[in-house]
Amino acid sequence: MAGGPGSYVFGAEETKELMDVINSHALFRYGTPGVDGFQGKVATFEREMAEQLGHKHVVATSSGTGSLMCCLAALGIGMGDEVIVPGYTFIASISTIIMMNAIPVLAEIDESLTLDPTKLEALITPRAKAIMPVHMLGNPCDMDAIMAIAKKHNLYVIEDCCQAVGASYKGKCCGTIGDMGAYSLNVFKTITSGDGGFVGTSDENLYERAFGFHDQGHKPSRMGVEVGNRSIVGMNMRMNELSGAVALAQGRKLPGVLNTLRKKKAQLKAKLQGLPGVGFRRVNDPGECATLLTLLFETKELADAFCAKAGTAPIAKSGWHVYNNMEQILEKKTWTDAHPFHQSGVRYEKHMLPQTDDILNRAVNISVGVVDKGLGAGTGININSTDEEIETVAANIREIVLSL
Repeated sequence: MAGGPGSYVFGAEETKELMDVINSHALFRYGTPGVDGFQGKVATFEREMAEQLGHKHVVATSSGTGSLMCCLAALGIGMGDEVIVPGYTFIASISTIIMMNAIPVLAEIDESLTLDPTKLEALITPRAKAIMPVHMLGNPCDMDAIMAIAKKHNLYVIEDCCQAVGASYKGKCCGTIGDMGAYSLNVFKTITSGDGGFVGTSDENLYERAFGFHDQGHKPSRMGVEVGNRSIVGMNMRMNELSGAVALAQGRKLPGVLNTLRKKKAQLKAKLQGLPGVGFRRVNDPGECATLLTLLFETKELADAFCAKAGTAPIAKSGWHVYNNMEQILEKKTWTDAHPFHQSGVRYEKHMLPQTDDILNRAVNISVGVVDKGLGAGTGININSTDEEIETVAANIREIVLSL
């Protein structure tokens, strides 16, 4: 099975919620005339997820990409604004900035595989509008340091939690620390509705703007078609009731999924402690919810030798998530040459982030809860793996490392 932890716990609960929708014949949030669009599966998911994570408001969307765009739009990020974003992230973190006619400024990561706060201030110009920390692979960023820098320079903070639904930092859920949080429910994420996502915020104005942007400008209270009550030019990024049904069932399973994920990962990690020439990426908070265990070798050569024997690849060669492999970004392949991307003085080229390159060349992901070769996770376990299966995988990794 290819997918994240949520894919492994599908069962009667998801079926029941789906059948409720199918039997109602109301697949669209506003599909039944006269029926409040805030009483269905999508709306119930929004309320329950807001309560679970600690947001005042949640807006369910059609994807994590849509969630990021809603955050950028709600905060007024636009023409020529600069947004600082790490060079190791899913491409949507960068492409959504471009789609808002803003300019991504690529930043270094540290050995947590998240934004390096010590390198941020050098990237801040008068055009900077926001920082987008990405809680990459479920590891919370160093939010204390990032928030201090953002406050000092009057910058917004958009937390990209697409790979970190349920993660926490110093007791606060990721996404509740900055101005807004964007989450994904893609099949490879912690919980899933196949595709989908949501936005979280406790600011009333940002909620109204995010909701309007995701629903053709309508305010959150709308009942059907309304004229004269729209607050922003928007798009269609709504979640439908079928996706909402699955998201609702999965959201209720999130605490159990996280508990199992952390337990299995700790079990595997304990069996790999003390091996020569290799350690683990730094974890910024025990509230992490990583679906992978990241090995960090002392040298690129050791990482390459391990991967050759294990049948996997270092993160640097994993494709989707590494800036060096995003040719459409590096070559500025926008839909029009009039985009400010082309006029900005911000440069993009391979190997422009040497610290990031060094770390990713030495880093190897071992699957714990997700099977996704796009993350370099070509080997490992899942949340249903038995003790015996975990020991077998650990023994194989130990044997390879000791043979290097």
